[in-house]
Amino acid sequence: MPTQRETILAALHARLSALPATVLRGDVLPERVPAGGLVILRDGEPGEPEVTLSPLAYHYQHRAELEVVVLGADRDATFDALCASIGTALAADRTLGGLCDWVEAEVPRPVDLPVEGAASLKAGVIPVVLHYTTADPLG
Repeated sequence: MPTQRETILAALHARLSALPATVLRGDVLPERVPAGGLVILRDGEPGEPEVTLSPLAYHYQHRAELEVVVLGADRDATFDALCASIGTALAADRTLGGLCDWVEAEVPRPVDLPVEGAASLKAGVIPVVLHYTTADPLG
């Protein structure tokens, strides 16, 4: 049986899979970026939980990351549109079907990546904070 953390990350991946880009989880950057762009979900870091007693509960602010990569002549507009669609997808269900208390993306950190002999890529990392509570840090 998967842990609550894994269930939440799988639900986030499923929510993002509806985007107009290719969405992967934990994969390496492929040799070719699809025309619609690429999003790679990284599991990130759950961090140190706040703990409450009676009943015992661990409150996490888990920081996952989305690596967003686009290419093409209009890569700035494509990157912007893909980031906006990520925001729309997350805003449509901030609790991932009741699995989280709240899901929120932060501002992307974009960079242009030069590619030898080809047009450069536009990439960025979007931190996504997953707020959830569990009774067991390993469960």
